Amino acid sequence: MKIGIIGAGNIGGNLTRRLTALGHDVSVANSRGPATLSALAEETGATPVTVAEAARGAEIVVVTIPFKNVPELPAGLFDEAAQGFTVIDTGNYYPQQRDGRIAGVEDEGLTESRWTERQLGHPVIKAFNGTYAQDILDRHRPAGAPDRIALPVAGDDEAGKKAVRALIEELGFDTVDAGGIDDSWRQQPETPVYGLREGVDGVTKALAEASPVRPEGFRG
Repeated sequence: MKIGIIGAGNIGGNLTRRLTALGHDVSVANSRGPATLSALAEETGATPVTVAEAARGAEIVVVTIPFKNVPELPAGLFDEAAQGFTVIDTGNYYPQQRDGRIAGVEDEGLTESRWTERQLGHPVIKAFNGTYAQDILDRHRPAGAPDRIALPVAGDDEAGKKAVRALIEELGFDTVDAGGIDDSWRQQPETPVYGLREGVDGVTKALAEASPVRPEGFRG
């Protein structure tokens, strides 16, 4: 599968490592340019590209950059993506720690991924936002393993959600359908499922226990 990854930090870098190891054709970009990705490219065989080129031909595009930087992504980013492509949003809103106050979240009450969707102009599937980056490398397990972790996946596009869940399962994790993007507050920071290392039952229970009230520490 052709996969474009925008952001080569902890999550983006480790997804690049695992997805290339599984045989996927991965293009990876960051804000500093392809020359800064030479070590990752040499390690993994991924193709370093500019952000504007990252989605070219991609069936899945992973956006894994700081929340506040999403509006800065280039116009026409997805113009050359594959037909029927899917966007994965791994982002989280950290108003006090990094992002400052975002009016769409604070005043309109948008979920983080609904806000991201509006900036991108394309539906997103929310996944990996509460996953420890190192777990992508170290905690993958074969299907049926008793210690296999489950990840929540939210989105309105059922075909896209199906594709993302299949990819996550290929990576070595179970998945739980966390509802639509307007339900994705259930997996935002400081909810019970955020950072949870449990199986399907534990993740399902944690999603059900989430509160829609944004914690004080995550308000702008």
